[in-house]
Amino acid sequence: MNKLKELKKIVGAIFVFVVLFFSLAVKQASATGVYDLPMVEKGEDVWVVDEADVISRATEGQLSNTLRRLAENTGKEVRIVVIDRLDYGQTIESLAREIFQTWYPSPADAENQVLIVVETLGNRTAIAQGDETVDLLTPEIRDSILNETFPYFLKDLQYNQALISASNRLVAVLSGKEDPGAPKMEEINIESTFASAEETDTRSAMIWTIVLLVLATVIPMVTYFWYVGFPGN
Repeated sequence: MNKLKELKKIVGAIFVFVVLFFSLAVKQASATGVYDLPMVEKGEDVWVVDEADVISRATEGQLSNTLRRLAENTGKEVRIVVIDRLDYGQTIESLAREIFQTWYPSPADAENQVLIVVETLGNRTAIAQGDETVDLLTPEIRDSILNETFPYFLKDLQYNQALISASNRLVAVLSGKEDPGAPKMEEINIESTFASAEETDTRSAMIWTIVLLVLATVIPMVTYFWYVGFPGN
């Protein structure tokens, strides 16, 4: 009878572990497409959409206040979208364009808009922008934000500081002020900062392999001790 009680406890613990792990794995593996996001329109008081839950409440409030003031003062609107991972076969640039075109379908809606999209699984970033912002947010500044500012912070997973620094540069140039520039650094290795799709898939496969190995080891042990007796009994 004691063996049966102990077996039930162990089996119950394994069951809880498996359920929790699979719940976490499903959440982490869920890809985000444009129709998984809330619909945001020009002029709407929504500035940050954090589907990955990596931005603190304080940072979200700071970003929202800063971007709201920019819109009030200049008519230029900047919004930020953060997701867990891309859908299969999609690039961060294609997703940014798709969100941009969905939120701002007409040229008049889109002309003064800027959209930042960040994907946390591979630390990928993209910026989509309307025609009336190009003279201020030039391709050179845009590329510097994507290739210097974001990598400087994302290499240490500092999402809050990365978005604050990027938004500060965007607000400055869209207000007609001088670009404060990227953080000072000796060198950024872009290839080591951003995980490739193959790397992220390999990482996921390794996690599943480890879990299956653990289960393959634990379940036979439980069965063995059930038949031959637990130590001390």
